[in-house]
Amino acid sequence: MKRPRRPALPAFTHTIRFRLTVLYSGLLFLLTALVLGATYLAVERSGEAHPVSNQFRAKKYVNDVYMGEIDVVKLQEVEAAVNYETLGNLRNFSFALLGGLAVASLVIGWILSGRVLRPVRAISRTAAEIQATDLSQRIRLTGPKDELRELADTVDSMLDRLDEAFRAQRQLIDDASHELRSPLAIIRANVDAVLTSEESDEEERRAAARSVDRATTRMTRLIEDLLATARRNAPALADTDVDLAAAAGEACEEFAPLATERGLTLHRRLTSGLTVIGDHDALRRAVGNLLSNAVRLAPPGTRITVAAGRSDGWLWTAVRDEGPGILDDDQTRVFDRFWRARGNGGSRDRHAGLGLAIVRQIVESHGGQIRLFSRVGEGSTFVLWFPAPGTGHSNGGPPEDAPL
Repeated sequence: MKRPRRPALPAFTHTIRFRLTVLYSGLLFLLTALVLGATYLAVERSGEAHPVSNQFRAKKYVNDVYMGEIDVVKLQEVEAAVNYETLGNLRNFSFALLGGLAVASLVIGWILSGRVLRPVRAISRTAAEIQATDLSQRIRLTGPKDELRELADTVDSMLDRLDEAFRAQRQLIDDASHELRSPLAIIRANVDAVLTSEESDEEERRAAARSVDRATTRMTRLIEDLLATARRNAPALADTDVDLAAAAGEACEEFAPLATERGLTLHRRLTSGLTVIGDHDALRRAVGNLLSNAVRLAPPGTRITVAAGRSDGWLWTAVRDEGPGILDDDQTRVFDRFWRARGNGGSRDRHAGLGLAIVRQIVESHGGQIRLFSRVGEGSTFVLWFPAPGTGHSNGGPPEDAPL
């Protein structure tokens, strides 16, 4: 047997404003009732209070002339009757006051709670208007620096971070799409014009195959860089104790054949026992990206130095080359995604421009900082600083000088 459904309450009864109004009115009503009740009891106990109960008949004489009989009472009875009437008036007044107070407190409480909760409505209204594709709106609550103002400022700060994250995500997608469009166009053009044409000779086919190979290599490198960026951002990444010198040594082993092929000398100065808390593969990739640039840009017959050590409570690893160096104006931009320096001929580097951005991301995700020391024509030195385990660095950053 189904139970009868209770009638639904009006929507406003479920609001915080209604609950605050009822709470305010109820407390005010209770306090007033206690004060009036205590006053009533104090007045009642201050003396006797009851109607006139004992009356007497007395003969009335005026100038010894008998005027008849009249009703008389004792003085105490008169006082008790006055007290009784006063208590009755006080009781009626108290009930009327409580009734009026209940109505007035509900009205005043409803108005005051509405004014107090007005910032909350502004916050909820702004949050409802914000969409994932447009995070430009802000609450910007004015008024006293109270809890609601602090809440609104916190929400604005959160929206700033979300807006920046979405903007960076859109920029990354746009840049990646742009970078992928060029090699795809090269592959499509060679396939359509040469590889699928019966009129092309063997030499044209080989040249087209080499162009396709270079385009696919570029796409592969770009995808690997993007995957490395996403992997370091993943919350499931588990950090462990990593030997910084060992990670740098593995990166040197990977690029040693290429350095030898280009006539470069790879010099290692790695101090063992440098333990940082982080991801081994990510740290190896950070040093590998620096070596990739150094091997690609350093002129034949020069030396590339890879070193690691400890200084002032910080662990560091550095890569120094004798390449063309970096202009002063470009040194603040080399770590930006998809930014590429101009070569001597004025053309852009054909690499995607994600290598150094990934290096900075890996270093900062380990709580470290990256430093660049470079002069045009003399080479560049990249230093990766990491906080040593158990060492606090709240009073400043790593040393400003290059350790090499």
